[in-house]
Amino acid sequence: MTLRQKFVLAFAVVAAVVAGTIGAVAYSTTEHALHNEINVSLAAAASTLAGGGTLSTISLSGTQGFGGDQGRADGPETVVETAQSVGADGSATHLSGAAVSLPVSPQARSIAAGTIAGLRVVDQVTVGNNTFQVLTQSLGGTRGAVQVGRDLNEAARILRHLAIVTALVGLAVLVLAAIAGWWLARRITRRLTRLTGMAETVSQHGDLDVEFAMPGRDEVGRLSSSLQAMVSQLSASQQAQQRLVQNAGHELRTPLTSLRTNISVLRRFDELSQSSQQRLLDDVAGETRELTNLVNELIELAMDRRDTEKPETLDLAALARKVAAVYEHRSRRTLVVTGDPEVTVLGRPKALERAISNLLDNALKFDIGSGAIEVGVSPGRIEVRDRGPGIDPADQRRIFDRFFRADAARSMPGSGLGLAIVAEVAAAHDGAGFAESRPGGGARIGFTLGG
Repeated sequence: MTLRQKFVLAFAVVAAVVAGTIGAVAYSTTEHALHNEINVSLAAAASTLAGGGTLSTISLSGTQGFGGDQGRADGPETVVETAQSVGADGSATHLSGAAVSLPVSPQARSIAAGTIAGLRVVDQVTVGNNTFQVLTQSLGGTRGAVQVGRDLNEAARILRHLAIVTALVGLAVLVLAAIAGWWLARRITRRLTRLTGMAETVSQHGDLDVEFAMPGRDEVGRLSSSLQAMVSQLSASQQAQQRLVQNAGHELRTPLTSLRTNISVLRRFDELSQSSQQRLLDDVAGETRELTNLVNELIELAMDRRDTEKPETLDLAALARKVAAVYEHRSRRTLVVTGDPEVTVLGRPKALERAISNLLDNALKFDIGSGAIEVGVSPGRIEVRDRGPGIDPADQRRIFDRFFRADAARSMPGSGLGLAIVAEVAAAHDGAGFAESRPGGGARIGFTLGG
């Protein structure tokens, strides 16, 4: 069942319940009012007879084919169909109205035999095909009681007519509600239907160029905006993956080609001189190491495992000193950590350690002198300062792009992914990477942390 059909069904069910409730209340109210009116008229007639009034003061009107006298009492007009007296012994005597002998019920017989005047009892009795509402009122002493009755067929006819009208009106309301529900459901689900079709197009054909945006600030409008943002992100991610694969293929081709060449030379290894053999082995080892680093960095970028690491409160200055000590021992160069002795941040330790490591790798690669490399730490900021060749102003915005390598760095080892990883770590901490030339020569490269 579609959403539109559910809307129509819901409207129809609600309308049916409301119409049925209103009809039942109207029927019950009308039935009560009719019977109450009959009882009032019967009570008035019985009181007139019990008070000694003559038959001419009672308005008797026969219906359903019965004949009778008709007159007007001193009070409001009272309409009955038949009247009779009941003796103390239970015998009935016709007084006026339709020539119908009303059965005397045990309750009526008890009232007629009583000595208290004014006691009343109401019964419904059946005479032939007619049902009568009968009111019995005691006269007191040994005078018995009077009975007045009215045929209920007219009231039943009115109630049947009301039931038919109520059913027809309810049916009309049900049809109108179904039509209104269909119209409203069509207006509500029209945009949802379009969104569903667009989403199916994306899922079936992988077409991410679908425009989901729709006007409106309601839930459907917000849903379309969210879907559009999601598809845009998927499209950007897909394009980034394609660029990553293309760039990775390009970067892998160079070391693989070199390895293939060296492997072909290895077939004549015994023919080479000892120095050539050593140089060849060093080349193979270096290319293998470079290829391994490139593959590892590609895997890290592709899997983006830094996002799975839970942030924790840490001392950024202490982390920088730890990484600097490792690289100082490895490179036999002097690395100096400057700035605040303690900088507390909320971050991912391993990701930040990798970013600082990449900054130091970059500085050691380009700064081939013997001077100290500085690591500056301040609240929300860390930078590495070297005395290398510096950065061309035109390249300062691009060095954090994946696989980007400046002209001066193309002859050096590296994958062009180290600073890209730094930028992604900074972005994961609501920060950004930065690079600028250093006064007096060299470069200042680092990243900021948000919060």
